[in-house]
Amino acid sequence: MPIAFRQAVDQDFEYCNCLYFAEMDWIIEALHLDRTAQAVSFRQQWHRAEVRIILLDGADVGWFQTQTHEDGLFVAQIIVDRPFQRRGIGTETMKRLIDEAAQANQSIRLDVVKINPALRLYERLGFRIVGEEERKFNMKRDPVMRRPD
Repeated sequence: MPIAFRQAVDQDFEYCNCLYFAEMDWIIEALHLDRTAQAVSFRQQWHRAEVRIILLDGADVGWFQTQTHEDGLFVAQIIVDRPFQRRGIGTETMKRLIDEAAQANQSIRLDVVKINPALRLYERLGFRIVGEEERKFNMKRDPVMRRPD
């Protein structure tokens, strides 16, 4: 898969913001969340130093945000632009993040909204549910597991 990552720059905020809401609006609506509050939260939680842009043949096709914690790598967001979904880009991105965490002998964690179809992808990649909140599952993958094919 000819994808690459680049570190985000300040100018990427609008791209990430637009892509986030384009992909998450259905979840915001389905869960009856306050979109204005979600926009404020997004602005507060987006940190350029934690964000990488996903490139396919040199073009921006998505982004992800990770945070390093004492207990491992946390994937805060991963968004692939709709025209590029179902091509393996999200899967390959997650596999590379799994490899990064494994090389550091760290677990990798994420939260996923219960109604998000990405839940199946995370399960296929070896994540297991380790906690549950009202609207989301907390998932974890330990570093000792072999990278999924």
